[in-house]
Amino acid sequence: MTNYLDFERPLAEIEGKAEELRAMARQNEEMDIESEAAALDKKAAEMLKDLYAKLTPWRKCQVARHPDRPHCKDYIEALFSEYTPLAGDRNFADDHAVMGGLARLGDRPVMVIGHEKGNDTKSRLERNFGMARPEGYRKAIRLLDMADRFNLPVVTLVDTAGAYPGKGAEERGQSEAIARSTEKCLQIGVPLISIVIGEGGSGGAVAFAAANQVAMLEHSIYSVISPEGCASILWKNPEKMREAAEAMRVTAQDLHGLGVIDKIIPEPTGGAHRAPVEAMGGVARALETMLSEMDGKTRAELIAARRQKFLDIGSKGLAA
Repeated sequence: MTNYLDFERPLAEIEGKAEELRAMARQNEEMDIESEAAALDKKAAEMLKDLYAKLTPWRKCQVARHPDRPHCKDYIEALFSEYTPLAGDRNFADDHAVMGGLARLGDRPVMVIGHEKGNDTKSRLERNFGMARPEGYRKAIRLLDMADRFNLPVVTLVDTAGAYPGKGAEERGQSEAIARSTEKCLQIGVPLISIVIGEGGSGGAVAFAAANQVAMLEHSIYSVISPEGCASILWKNPEKMREAAEAMRVTAQDLHGLGVIDKIIPEPTGGAHRAPVEAMGGVARALETMLSEMDGKTRAELIAARRQKFLDIGSKGLAA
């Protein structure tokens, strides 16, 4: 069953009518409705293309949060082979909001780390909706250290509304863990690629994304705070999230223009949730290209380029 977003309601009506006609035909084989259903399919395809050709920033936020969008676990299962999960921070616990382990991308051994939101009620609760606690970031630090020690490229998959703000997380040093994870990303002497596959929220995302190259899926978002949070602070009204999303420039297109990210990965028409295999294939090709571009670079060159990348943010697109 397709989950439709608010702005897709006219599309839902047309696709629903086409499915009703086909259901009637299945019950009565004498009915010939295929031409009418095909016309509805064509109209729906045109509407879908038009809707996604001019998404507002707020609508992109909705698409980035779509419950059927592929998540970290889906990407690991589809793109990587010989995945061996590594658990725990060797201090407090294993945070299920963060996945990570050794794997192969094609013939290339890598370390893959990412936020996992879950895909149903049970898994979302288990994964804490992708909001990591301090032990999640400390697990990531441990895996980044391991990758550096064994000279393995690192791929991070970012998809979180932000770090978990609960009392226990704060008591265990949430801000310090995020800072240490960001610091470790900047220190390792191996290639580090980060892909924002859905929602990149606040320091919880930056802790995985201080990378040599940062890419975003076409309809993903990346921001210092959610549009609702920004609206609550600036206008004391979370209902102004549309204006906030516009002002914050959260989209991949805006951030590429500002030099915050390096690459935009196209999505299928209608978003990654409508054709996940195609979307994940695009990510695989982008990863291969970005990793190949860093082949042969020394540890010193990788570290220097990564640091310079973030020092340069803000110098591009200031007049935009």
